Amino acid sequence: MSNIEQTENRPDRLKHDATAHRSPVPAVGTMQPLSIRKPRWGLWLVCAALLVLGGLWAVKNHSAAVTKNLAATAAKGPPPVPVGAGTVVQKDVPIYLDGLGTVQAYNAVTIRVRVDGQLKKVAFVEGQFVHVNDLLAEIDPDPYQAILEQAVAKKGQDEAQLNLQRVELKREAALLAAKIDSQDAYDQVAAQVKQLEAAVKSDQAAIDGAQVQLNYTKIFSPLDGLTGVRLVDQGNIVRATDSNGLVVVAQMRPISVLFTLPEQTLAQIHKQQGGSELAVLAVDRDNRKVLDQGTLTVIDNQIDATTGTIRLKATFPNKDLQLWPGQFVNARLLLTTRKAGLVVPESVIQRGPEGPYAFVLKGEKDNLTVVVQPVQVAQIEAGEALLDGGLQAGDRVVVDGQYRLQVGSHVKVRAATETPAQVDEEDF
Repeated sequence: MSNIEQTENRPDRLKHDATAHRSPVPAVGTMQPLSIRKPRWGLWLVCAALLVLGGLWAVKNHSAAVTKNLAATAAKGPPPVPVGAGTVVQKDVPIYLDGLGTVQAYNAVTIRVRVDGQLKKVAFVEGQFVHVNDLLAEIDPDPYQAILEQAVAKKGQDEAQLNLQRVELKREAALLAAKIDSQDAYDQVAAQVKQLEAAVKSDQAAIDGAQVQLNYTKIFSPLDGLTGVRLVDQGNIVRATDSNGLVVVAQMRPISVLFTLPEQTLAQIHKQQGGSELAVLAVDRDNRKVLDQGTLTVIDNQIDATTGTIRLKATFPNKDLQLWPGQFVNARLLLTTRKAGLVVPESVIQRGPEGPYAFVLKGEKDNLTVVVQPVQVAQIEAGEALLDGGLQAGDRVVVDGQYRLQVGSHVKVRAATETPAQVDEEDF
């Protein structure tokens, strides 16, 4: 489609035809000058060139700034690592030997019947504290009472015959002295007297035996202790051959703890014992609460060859009944107390291929670095580590934040009120 237009000074305008898409046709015999619109490519090229030049200038300036910052950072070095610091202190530290122990009743007795019969009465309540000679149970005594009375009657009968024979023996003695009766008659009467005397003694023994059997119908507590669960109910027939018994009475005050320690500790125990009693702590399984404090009473006379351990027994007063038979506890034998021992927080100790070590602070406040110092740990107790060597009193050590450290790292000591998260946000 042509871009030729008619000039504006033409007096008449051509009308559009019905299609309205055709270009106006000039009148016949008339020629008008043509006007052609030129594209503006030059202006666009200039603008594009300016934009490219401006972008190159910005990139150059940014690269220079980044290079300058990197150079400054490299010259300054990495920022110091924030850490918590502590000091090696000296104080008296108790030395313990720890072993797993089991609580045992100081004395435990299974109450059994000693005669057969019907359990007529149960005189205790399960879980009741009883004392020595308190009545626990009673068996029907009537059969044994009858046996006792029969034995008493038999003795009376034999005593009557004995008295009669003694009178006869006196008469025979008088006749023998008057040479009226023979020696044989006298000897026969004397033998009968001796026979009846033996029968009377036998009868007395039967009476004593029957009395013992009758006494066994009442069962008393042999010690002060705590009764357990009743094993036989009232009204049942019990026998002396029964294996289960009536009830178990356990002595709770005092109470014992049996525990084991490695055989290598035996020499140390003997050395520290020296005729004095060693204290033992009974601690719960979580090592958080001391249940009671007692003393070491027995060291077993042989070492268990299968486990290489030695058994020990300690006695505890157990006033508050914190210890119970069958309970598992941690037994802590107080071996000695180290005077002026070197102590650091437990978190100071780090573990490596060559053993335990600690990060020690060196330098001034504004230029602190760390060095690695191997240490010898004697024990770790209640969040504190006792050292055998490697550090000295007053040395400053890193308590936390060690995971970012290496030898020669620059550090700064974190304020006591700051948390590691706060420091990280501020410095990084």
